[in-house]
Order: sequence, then structure tokens, then C-alpha cells
Amino acid sequence: MDCEIDSIDKVIDASTLETISRKQNELFVGRHEVAELSIRTRRPVAFDVQADIVATGRFVIVDGFEVSGGGIIAADDYPKRASDGVVKGHDTFLSHGKVTSEQRARRNGHPGCVIWLTGLSGSGKSSIATELERELFNMGKHAYVLDADNIHHGLCSDLAFSPHDSKESLRRVGEVAKLFADAGLICIAAFISPHRAERQLVREMVLDGQFVEVHVNAPLDICERRDPKGLYVKARAHELKEFAGISAAYEAPMTPEIELHTDKLSVTESVTRILDYLHLLDVDTTISI
Repeated sequence: MDCEIDSIDKVIDASTLETISRKQNELFVGRHEVAELSIRTRRPVAFDVQADIVATGRFVIVDGFEVSGGGIIAADDYPKRASDGVVKGHDTFLSHGKVTSEQRARRNGHPGCVIWLTGLSGSGKSSIATELERELFNMGKHAYVLDADNIHHGLCSDLAFSPHDSKESLRRVGEVAKLFADAGLICIAAFISPHRAERQLVREMVLDGQFVEVHVNAPLDICERRDPKGLYVKARAHELKEFAGISAAYEAPMTPEIELHTDKLSVTESVTRILDYLHLLDVDTTISI
């Protein structure tokens, strides 16, 4: 494999251990010298860091048929080309606490879950979410709303509204909702989330039965008539790109757990439908672990 020295940081005389002064353009390591250097190969080479795997963390340099050098591979920020290259590191592991989901449910009086409200802008998601949270709180339940506008001010403040960024935003929200549900909370997420695949991704993040998809279904003309944020006016004026229902498609849920026709149902009636689905019953909260 053809290679060349890319840079040399330090050269030491192996017999005297003295540092050798060398001009910047003199890129070579002489006989009986040791150096820390970077080597550039003409084609990709498979290797390991010597601190990780000793046997494959060593190398020999051959010039023609003669061994002209050798060394070890020091740790550095090498790009990872293996199939597990998406792994951030080998020192991170999933940890598990000593409190189970069942124990949290008994303590809280209800299991953790994710109530995912999806629908066009203006369909009533935020109004239903905040009223549902209030009702659950008054019932003594642990609930919290993840609202799209609030999320974009914090967790996703580094993201725009492109299709790629919107997908990443929902992935982050899904991970947060998963943690809330695991902690035993009723997490209420109110997002347009126009694509079925993205909603399915969040569903697969949580445990079976924890994801409750609620289609807040209102006709487009009703949503435009409400238009509480003036977004439809901007979308019609081509000031907003990729706006669900106008310049981008909205993929309605095929089989949601709950469907709310908010052109016919009030906010209170919609919240009641969700509470009825959840079957929230008081349970024994006495528990010790």
C-alpha cells in the first residue's frame, strides 16, 4: 500500500533520547530515530488503535522487499468506516434503574404514555392539549405538554423548517416523550407531524401500548377560517414553504387510536373522548421497593 509522511510532530534519537531539530520541510525519520507522525495512504486502510487492540494496532513499513520501519497507532479522531460507524463511542451503555414501570404506575396512579395529537394547523391540537393537561392535573395525574412552538424555542432552536430539520425535530421530541413516558408521566405532544412514517418512528420508540395517536381532524377550510397564527395567509402568499395542507401534503392517520372531528366537537368534548379512552382509574399508591 503506497503511503507518504503527511506531518511529523517530534523526532527523537533512540540512543540518546534527545530531540532532533529538523527543518519543517524535512519530512523523514532516519535510522535509529523515533517520531510521532501522520501517514497518508493512497487508499483506505483497515486498522485499530493500539490501546484498543494491540495486535492490529501495530504496523510495519516495507520499502520494496526491505523492512524500513514500524510503529504503533496512537489514539486520534479517526473517521469510523465500519458498519457500526454511527456509534459515538464504546464507553456509553444503556443503564437501567431499580424502579420498574409497574412500580411507577402504582405510585403515580396511572401508567406512563404518549398522547400524540396530530392534525393540520388550526385544527385544535394545542387547545385540546392544554385543556387535557389541566383536566389530568385536576384528577391528580402527572401530565405535561410538549408543544411545537415551545420546542422550537429550546430543544430545536438550532433547526429550521426544512423537511430534513422537521424530521430531526420530531425525532428529538419522540426521544423526550419516550423519557417522559418511561418516568411514568402522561406526555401530551401536539405537533402537525404530517408524515405517517415519522409518527410511526415515534410509536416504535416507546413500549407497546404506550403510544396513543389522536387525529385532530378538521377540514382545511375550517382550519383556514380559524387561522389563529395567520399562517395560512402567509402560506397562500407563498411566504411559507412546505406548509402542510397548502404547499405540502398532510398524511392523515390510517388507524389512529382516537379521531376527533373538531368541526363538530368542542374542546371539552374532545378532552372527554381522550379521558374515556385512557380509562384512568385510581389505583393503590402504597408502594415500597
